[in-house]
Amino acid sequence: MPTETPNPLLTPSELPYQLPPFAEITVAHYRPALEQGMAEQRAEVAAITADPEPAGFDNTLEALERSGTLLRRATAVFSNHVSSDGDESLRALSEELQPLLSEHQDAIMLDRALFARVDAVHAELDELDLTEEQRELVRRWHRDMTEAGAALDEDAQQRLREINSRLAVLSSRFQQRVVAAMKDGAVPVTDEAELDGLDEGARTTAARAAEAAGHPGGWLITCTNYTNHPWLARLHSRPLRQRLFEAQTGRGGPGPHDTEPLVLELVRLRAERAALLGFPDHASVVTAAGTARTPQAVRDRFDPMARAVAANVAAEKQALQEEVERHCTETETEPFALRPWDWAYYTERLRQRRYALDLDGLRPWFEAERVLTEGVFAAATLVYGLTFTERTDLRGYRDDVRVFEVHDSDGSGLGLYLLDLHTRDTKNGGAWMNSLVLQNRLHDERPVVVNNLNVSPPAPGQPTLLTLSEVTTLFHEFGHALHALLSDVTYPRFSGTRVPRDFVEFPSQVNEMWIQHPDVLARYARHVETGEPLPAEQLARLGEAATFNQGFLTAENLASALLDQEWHALPAGTEITSVDAFEAEALARIELDEECVPPRYHSRYFAHVFANSYDARYYSYLWSEVLDADTVAWFDEHGGLSRENGDHFRRELLSRGSSRDPMDSYRAFRGRDPEQGPLLARRGLA
Repeated sequence: MPTETPNPLLTPSELPYQLPPFAEITVAHYRPALEQGMAEQRAEVAAITADPEPAGFDNTLEALERSGTLLRRATAVFSNHVSSDGDESLRALSEELQPLLSEHQDAIMLDRALFARVDAVHAELDELDLTEEQRELVRRWHRDMTEAGAALDEDAQQRLREINSRLAVLSSRFQQRVVAAMKDGAVPVTDEAELDGLDEGARTTAARAAEAAGHPGGWLITCTNYTNHPWLARLHSRPLRQRLFEAQTGRGGPGPHDTEPLVLELVRLRAERAALLGFPDHASVVTAAGTARTPQAVRDRFDPMARAVAANVAAEKQALQEEVERHCTETETEPFALRPWDWAYYTERLRQRRYALDLDGLRPWFEAERVLTEGVFAAATLVYGLTFTERTDLRGYRDDVRVFEVHDSDGSGLGLYLLDLHTRDTKNGGAWMNSLVLQNRLHDERPVVVNNLNVSPPAPGQPTLLTLSEVTTLFHEFGHALHALLSDVTYPRFSGTRVPRDFVEFPSQVNEMWIQHPDVLARYARHVETGEPLPAEQLARLGEAATFNQGFLTAENLASALLDQEWHALPAGTEITSVDAFEAEALARIELDEECVPPRYHSRYFAHVFANSYDARYYSYLWSEVLDADTVAWFDEHGGLSRENGDHFRRELLSRGSSRDPMDSYRAFRGRDPEQGPLLARRGLA
């Protein structure tokens, strides 16, 4: 009989930095590894609660941090596989396992005996001889267990377990329906003339998509994660733009992938859960654990911005309507009223006319390999002293996933960075960073991180050319990677990006500042064929156009953020029967209901908040951008790009994770609380 293959997830990897042995891991290994990991952690927690010695830091809090090593290792690999390369069978397995993982989490967070020990240590905190990071660990476990419901009676806890388990199922199901709707919503094209405006690379991408879908000889425009498809800015065919826009916004609507019942149940259960925990609504639960602290603080910051943005949008719409009429006069066609599928197209026409700036025309200067090595990596070298070496001897979870070893300024090995650049049907939409191994001194582990993007692959033999938006995304996601790679904490709980959700986007947004820095741009923005640098006049025009269309860009993000807040401000017992009606009323209340400027995500495909843990937290992007803009101002005030500035930012903020209150880290870096002025100026709203 054949010998059963050992499960590689059950033991620590022997590869450098404990890189998971992807070549040995199969889907069949996940369930047994996760089940054994849960069993081991339950046994470890049981040993803590059974300890006859009085509760102390070492035998309670540090013991908790030591628990769950196998589960953490297996979950990291499994979660990354599902999001990055999850076929239907893997996503089905995820749906089966999510409630089990949720129940396991509840078994720990609602354990009364465990909470009694944590509570006892917390009560004596002022008398204990602990480091500040150890004190923060006590405070964090006590707060999180309290807010999870550890102090509730048995009946309330039982209901919480039922709700949490059901929420896990609903979130997983929502994500799967959104992915399926994106696939089924792809727009077929049979007449190549309709593709006028798209370059050869985009047409090749569409042709490949059609062939993969079983329609050779035609073209297929696949949906993107957010509302406005980037090709809406390039397609000359107005009817095709309309079809594409309606496909984008129709996702999750009536039909086989209808998400409405999932949204309504998710919102209802989150509100019920908040009431059990003693909060007026789900948004109050979430913000209490963030840096905002209350939903009112979110509204106080962004409601005035919404009014200013609405005024900008009105002015931008008028200018675009005039551009429509100018274009119709030039082409001797009948004028028409601007519609949402026209906004991006006429924005680009107006941008070119005002600034002689064609953003899509910049792509030859943004060749992906050069952007990565001479832009993203080079900036990290200049600012933090890091260097990167590709490890072709190490395998990612797919052959096209690249592995780089990262070295610190003293030459010591810091960790591994994996890059998964291109889109595919089995990958979630959007872009993100995952940690495969968390930096921590407790287990002597160094970080292994992966960036996922969704860049269309080029035609065979051709280089990958990025849009300016994709360049921004790569720098942004690498900012998350830096946050994890530069982490220097003792406990896994505080490592890298494991900070409050309304703080986690801040370091990644800061990393975008180097995109147009002269010392960085001159290295990577070179024409793919001639090697010539990006013309100075183009760079000047980018600066002149910096606030162009910012009303739209701010409005679509702000509308999504405040729509998220509206959904999660509902108290328990509120009955909502229509997702679309509620959304329309909410957008009207916040004065961002302009038809031509839809939210970046409509509720029916708002996976950030109904599947990916941004529930009542989508405001985090703009909230973090306040810190980001204020930080960019600090760098400008202190001489800009330098190792001294980078080391200060690394020492006081990036390396700290959440080992101290993130806002204390910000104040240690900046010398004061953040100010909103730099953000308003950046977006033309001052």
